[in-house]
Amino acid sequence: MAILTVQDLTLGYESYVVAKDLSFTVNSGDYLCIVGENGSGKTTLMKTLLRLKSPMSGTIRTGDGLEKDQIGYLPQQTAVQKDFPASVREVVLSGCQGRCGRRPFYNRSEKQLAEKSMERMGVSALARRCFRELSGGQQQRVLLARALCAARKVLLLDEPVSGLDPKATSEMYDLIEGLNRDGITIIMISHDIAAAVRYATHILHMGEHVFFGPKEEYLKAEAGSRFLQQKGGEQDA
Repeated sequence: MAILTVQDLTLGYESYVVAKDLSFTVNSGDYLCIVGENGSGKTTLMKTLLRLKSPMSGTIRTGDGLEKDQIGYLPQQTAVQKDFPASVREVVLSGCQGRCGRRPFYNRSEKQLAEKSMERMGVSALARRCFRELSGGQQQRVLLARALCAARKVLLLDEPVSGLDPKATSEMYDLIEGLNRDGITIIMISHDIAAAVRYATHILHMGEHVFFGPKEEYLKAEAGSRFLQQKGGEQDA
């Protein structure tokens, strides 16, 4: 069942258009990778899907009972975020803020959810550690646990492996793939085209040549073959 339907979407700032004529559908359980050249509007699209930004034109419809508080989001980290002076438990718990409403405290179920998310991401032993003292890979695991506290159905990820070493990158991809197997719909921006065609079920390619469809079709399409050659991706995935 369609959990998200985008029709004829145009994105931009004031009068400057960064992407236009985007139409695609995300079904429950899909793993959609958004790829494309720098400046093609990938992050702008994600912010628009999150209702953090309004489209210039077009429509975004949700289905399958999807509510705003059922979407988790892992943005690209800034230098300020990497130096955040809070404990791991506090960072993960902050992902439950959308569940609190006007209540100024976390209840037992939210605290249990945070503990479960930390355990799922393998960071329970770090619960009392200061976030800014962690390695890049550990920080991303913590932030993914935080996003899980908000994600009941959909998880949006903006370059989740950026800056990670190969081992941490592989571990992060394995974690994301496991979440998808458990029924969470994944929408991920990635510059790692080889990983995109390895893990994704569908590809949205943004830029001069727009494509949306199953990854098998992307590998055969002009947009896919050209981009793979530029990025050195593998076509045997």
